[in-house]
Amino acid sequence: MSDVTAVNNLVKKYSQLQQEIGKVIIGQQEAVNFTLLSIFCGGHSLLVGVPGLAKTLLVNTISNALGLKFNRIQFTPDLMPSDILGSEILDETRKFKFIKGPIFSNIILADEINRTPPKTQAALLEAMQERSVTIAGNHYKLDLPFFVLATQNPIEQEGTYPLPEAQLDRFMFSIYLDYPSFEEEVQVVKSTTSNIENKVNSLFSAEEIVEIQKLIRKIPVNDNVIEYAVSLVSKTRPNSEYAADLVKKYIDWGAGPRASQNLILAAKAHAAVNGKYSPDIEDVQAIAIPILSHRIVKNYKAEAEGITLKEIITSLF
Repeated sequence: MSDVTAVNNLVKKYSQLQQEIGKVIIGQQEAVNFTLLSIFCGGHSLLVGVPGLAKTLLVNTISNALGLKFNRIQFTPDLMPSDILGSEILDETRKFKFIKGPIFSNIILADEINRTPPKTQAALLEAMQERSVTIAGNHYKLDLPFFVLATQNPIEQEGTYPLPEAQLDRFMFSIYLDYPSFEEEVQVVKSTTSNIENKVNSLFSAEEIVEIQKLIRKIPVNDNVIEYAVSLVSKTRPNSEYAADLVKKYIDWGAGPRASQNLILAAKAHAAVNGKYSPDIEDVQAIAIPILSHRIVKNYKAEAEGITLKEIITSLF
């Protein structure tokens, strides 16, 4: 199958996938699209929103539609690394036996990831970057594809442990879920307070997802698009010669090189699902906000004046 045919097939299946997910998830179209793009790129996503916006249901529905194994881990202050990765126990023959933890799955929902201490948060780092875990000196490969989709609550700050920048940078997208519109909320209430149950059909297999990831990486990109993405990231760094005036005024730290890589990879995926065989500058702009927003740190002046990261990033276009 040629790459052109593969892209055309992806466009068709992507449309079917959105319809299947739409049976259960009402609204939140942007969040669904960004989550799917991160999966097609092989990246991880951080879902940020107030309680009750179907973050957990969204991840569960996507895993069903993609035909992938799914595990949910509820992060709490007393959660230990072994509760995620697994541990060694003595069996009846007095030999050590490794019992796999919930990390051994295709999609991991790390629910309320900022409710657990840094020691346990760090247990995810190797798995997210290397797709493997090390227990008692033994190396275990994780099944592919592997994704961490984490949720955190922006309101309840008591008893939370903010994610360090190194871990935030591991997430390809930071996806903000907003309240539904009035009409969408009416639909949500109707569908969730009746006996009607919508079954989501599986449209992909794990092997097909891996093939899509390979296809995305093979998509060619013009040099001017790559230079635009790198220029965009450079403008977010207040000490850079390319820094925009707004950045110098309101930003403490800018995005690193991983942001440039993710911009191009996500632009390729965005182009592919929209039937284009190579991304352009519009594709980079379409995915820039969820890729850059968690990699940029505002200063106190921005907080005091109510300047949002979305406003700053959009001004760089």
